[in-house]
Amino acid sequence: RGLRPKMTITIFIKIMGLAFLEPVLDQNLYYMGAKLTSAGFAAALINILPAVTFVLALILRMEKVRLRSLHSQAKIAGTVLTVAGAVLMILYHGPAVQFPWTKGQHHASGAAAGADAAAWLKGTIMVIAACVAWSCFFVLQSSTLRDYPSELSLTVLICGVGSVMSTGVALVAERANTQAWVIGFDARLFTAVYAGIVCSGVAYYVQGIVSKQRGPVFVTAFNPLCMIITAVMGSIILKEEITLGSVIGAVIIVSGLYFLIWGKSKDAISPSQVSDVSV
Repeated sequence: RGLRPKMTITIFIKIMGLAFLEPVLDQNLYYMGAKLTSAGFAAALINILPAVTFVLALILRMEKVRLRSLHSQAKIAGTVLTVAGAVLMILYHGPAVQFPWTKGQHHASGAAAGADAAAWLKGTIMVIAACVAWSCFFVLQSSTLRDYPSELSLTVLICGVGSVMSTGVALVAERANTQAWVIGFDARLFTAVYAGIVCSGVAYYVQGIVSKQRGPVFVTAFNPLCMIITAVMGSIILKEEITLGSVIGAVIIVSGLYFLIWGKSKDAISPSQVSDVSV
């Protein structure tokens, strides 16, 4: 209570921007994209997040790159590999990959469920747009925490303002569908509670702490864990198929991400501890 800085117009505008980028824009676009494709595909494609965040941070001079430095070259190579893996996933699907728990089962993916190529492409674009919005959120969050270094209070404000904005968007988008507002004691209630408490409340707070200490690029570098867990759970629970293109693209993306993590980890070491390796 005694640590919160004074609220200013500039800080409040940044909070409104954060609320619009994440709870409103990113989450809605991601949910629609996952619906038109599949949960596993969306979770894998969102792994371009660290690369997009790195490019944005570089443009805004939040990241420094020296082309003769080995760890800077690793960050650039990781970014290129991440984008290449995402492009491969979009352009090539290939046959379904069978896992021990899926043998003899008929999977229902976004394509198998009747989503045509146009719907799949539309969903892909939505997921990419969600990724860009999420990257902008991380960059803006890091900037806001410099002026308002109270992570928990900032999380409450983002969620509060985001709830108001989301309500307005939902009233417009679902004005003719009254059933969309009905929530019983089922998976829909659990989904809403889990998304609000964990995916928004807890996530914003933890991400804010790490972002303030290590920067937005480091926070996003651990996103592949989401892809791995979602792909496995999606194939087990939702009976979604995982295609060969998704597997190959995911491997390339993860390889690129850990190039990026390695290069970023060297940024955290002071020059007195280690000197840059030049080529």
